[in-house]
Amino acid sequence: MSEKYEGVKFRTVFKSKDIPVDLRLETLKMWAKKFDEYRLAPPYDGGSAGNLSYRVNSDSNKFIITGSRIGLKCSLQDDCFVMVENCDFSNGIVYASGVREPSSEAMLHFAIYDKRKDVQAIFHGHSQEILDAAKTLKLPATSEFYPYGTKELLQSVILILEKHSVIIMKDHGFIALGASMGEAGKLSLQLIDRFQNE
Repeated sequence: MSEKYEGVKFRTVFKSKDIPVDLRLETLKMWAKKFDEYRLAPPYDGGSAGNLSYRVNSDSNKFIITGSRIGLKCSLQDDCFVMVENCDFSNGIVYASGVREPSSEAMLHFAIYDKRKDVQAIFHGHSQEILDAAKTLKLPATSEFYPYGTKELLQSVILILEKHSVIIMKDHGFIALGASMGEAGKLSLQLIDRFQNE
């Protein structure tokens, strides 16, 4: 990850300190491990560059996401995850439940869930090889680089969101959007196969 991680860029308001309880957390942990295995979430000092989430209910924008400064190669416990309940974009506030801050891209995940009711899981990773191959693979991409966790990055993604299932964030990383965690995960791994076969 070329951009130095400096923590989240929003304020977290905790509605409760309850750790998420959901059987699907085991699936999210499995995909977190795979992201580390396939180097889609490169480690940095204190964590991994990437975040994964899934929508809690199809009729709401609430989602469970990896917490900030989580090392995906570690044996993740349930308290490594956070339930995001709402976002106040104008004031930069994320309302959450859990014992740690949600990932730095929590507001981006919320905005995507809000715009795309068909999306049930969002996996965001980093791979220089995928970025280098993005044009050849004809993947939709944001037009400019914006730092992680910023409103500008969020807006640039929403601008090209449409019905795409994979989006490249210029000089940053990728997001895979699925109707399930399995679909988002497979789309992510397929990116590796595609650039390797180019």
